[in-house]
Amino acid sequence: MSTDPSAAPLYPLFADLRGRAVLVVGGGSVARRKVRALLDAGAQVAVGAPALEPALARLAATGHVRYHRGPFDPAWLDGAWLAIAATDDTTTNRAVAAAGDARRVWVNVVDDAALSAFHVPARIERGPVQIAISSGGGAPMLTRHLREMLETQFDASLGTLARLLARERERIRRTLPDVAQRRRFFDRLLAGPLPRLLRQQRTRRAQQVFDAAIAADTTRTSAGSVVLVGAGPGDPGLLTLRGLRALNEADVILHDRLVSDEVLQLARRDAERIEVGKQAGDHGIGQHGIHALMLARARAGQRVVRLKGGDPFVFGRGGEELQVLRAHGIDYEVVPGITAALACAAHAGIPLTHRDHAQSLRLVTAHGQDSLDMLDWRALAQERQTLAVYMGVALLDTLQSQLIAHGRSPETPFALIENGSRDDQRVVTGRLLQLAESALAHEVHSPALLIVGEVAALADELHWFGDKPLQATPQPRLEKAA
Repeated sequence: MSTDPSAAPLYPLFADLRGRAVLVVGGGSVARRKVRALLDAGAQVAVGAPALEPALARLAATGHVRYHRGPFDPAWLDGAWLAIAATDDTTTNRAVAAAGDARRVWVNVVDDAALSAFHVPARIERGPVQIAISSGGGAPMLTRHLREMLETQFDASLGTLARLLARERERIRRTLPDVAQRRRFFDRLLAGPLPRLLRQQRTRRAQQVFDAAIAADTTRTSAGSVVLVGAGPGDPGLLTLRGLRALNEADVILHDRLVSDEVLQLARRDAERIEVGKQAGDHGIGQHGIHALMLARARAGQRVVRLKGGDPFVFGRGGEELQVLRAHGIDYEVVPGITAALACAAHAGIPLTHRDHAQSLRLVTAHGQDSLDMLDWRALAQERQTLAVYMGVALLDTLQSQLIAHGRSPETPFALIENGSRDDQRVVTGRLLQLAESALAHEVHSPALLIVGEVAALADELHWFGDKPLQATPQPRLEKAA
């Protein structure tokens, strides 16, 4: 039994107590509430206490509960599956917890998480559906608040829906024997008009809709599909609702290395996850391997999510992947994401356009020397524009020298944003002349976005997220020629 309720997360479960012996130690109002809930669950309840409050006394007198009169006796636990200590006496509660632990009987001590082997969560009940909420025993007022919030979101029709699905369960399994096919059927069914009809208490029409849906699914082909989803820069709060829905419907997720764990945790629990991303010195399975994997999984009838950092169509090779899918007749769709330039700039307090500083924006990739050789440096070095450079950390010295050589002022502000939008975001600001040396001095690593232009100087004034920007390595200011 842990004395620290925050040491590890609780394992959630629902217990079938029908016909099983449960002991409640205590004879007051708290014990009465626990006894009522246990009787509703079908448990065989025994109550132990020196005296009982009136309602409990009536239950004992009518034989609904068994009564042990007197101070706590460890023998009361013999044969019990669970026990609840609901007294206002700390010594008694500790004795119940210790005796239960010795007998391997799980004990809940009301309002004492440290002594409890299990916790009774706050619950929302809608027919056979139960939603349980727990804070690990550490914040009961929070769980009550959450329960009150959720109570307003689920009406009685949820129970009606659960009973309909339970009634039709064998028919569904018989008609749709494939597990993946059943899951897709439920996704379509619950996204359709059925829940709304039940909320309107139109049960006959709801049954007709269900019958039509299952009949249609018996003739539906099980062809797979691919959804290209932009995961954004890493903050799960920046994932779109459509992207979240795709993750919850996926059979397999092919994700880039830079997709954050927080985003992946939003996916359906039993979806297969395969990392296909590339990083410096390690090309993973390669782009052709990704194409082959998408095709193979879709042809097997799976719903594939190709999950990319940022946006699939901004330096994400999404266009190439769609061309392959189209050439092989695979259904696809695209869910846009917030690209790094937008997210990083916003979280660094940098407006990418500004009427006083920049009337245009250029997005550039610096992934490898070949990419740099293809750039129009003279166009990139123009004034009154913002330059956002992706994947350029390894080539900052080249970026710095080429921009200056083609006419960009060495005094032009820059901002280098590492891990933009994440809790460990860092921003380095300075002048273009200081760029490469500053990145080295502050040990900037990928993923990082470079912003060059007058707007970058606003990061020092407008920053709001994370720590203040780090200043570049001091350099003597260049004097203009007379």
